[in-house]
Amino acid sequence: MIAALLVVAALAAPPCWHPPVESVVTDAFRAPACTWCPGHRGLEYRPLLGTPVRAVAPGTVTFAGVVAGTKYLVIEVAPGQKVTYGMLASFVARAGDRVVQGQVVGRSTARLFLGVRQGNHYLDPASLLERRLGPLRLVPVDRRTVRPAGSSRWACATGPPAR
Repeated sequence: MIAALLVVAALAAPPCWHPPVESVVTDAFRAPACTWCPGHRGLEYRPLLGTPVRAVAPGTVTFAGVVAGTKYLVIEVAPGQKVTYGMLASFVARAGDRVVQGQVVGRSTARLFLGVRQGNHYLDPASLLERRLGPLRLVPVDRRTVRPAGSSRWACATGPPAR
C-alpha cells in the first residue's frame, strides 16, 4: 500500500529539468487569456552567441527546422508533452533523434526561447526547471578581490523564480 502511494506521488510530482543554458531569463512566461490572445508562451534567455543548448529532459526530436526565418527544435519528452527551443543558430539534433537530458541539441543566437506544451495547453517552463540555490554575493566590477562563492546546489522549483 505504501509503495503504491509512493509511486502515485512520484508520478504526480512535476519534473525537475535542467535549464537549457546557464543564462538569465530576460522575458518570463505570461499565460494568454485565450488560445489566440497575446501572451508570452515560454521563457526567453540572453546567452552568449554560440552557447551550447542542452536538452532539458530526455525525449525524441519531432521537429528541427525553420519557421518564418527562425530555427526551432521540438522534443517530445512525454506523451503529448513537447519542449520547444527557438531562435537557434544551429542544430545538432535532427528529427527522429533520441536525446538524453543534458545532451547538446543546438547552438544559441544571442536569444533563446524555451516553451513547454501539454497538448494545446502552454505550461510555465520556470515551474519545471531546477535552479541554483546557494550563497549570493556581490562581485567587484574590477574583479580584483573576488572571494570563493562557497557551496551552492541545484534544487527543483516549486513555483516561479523569486525576483
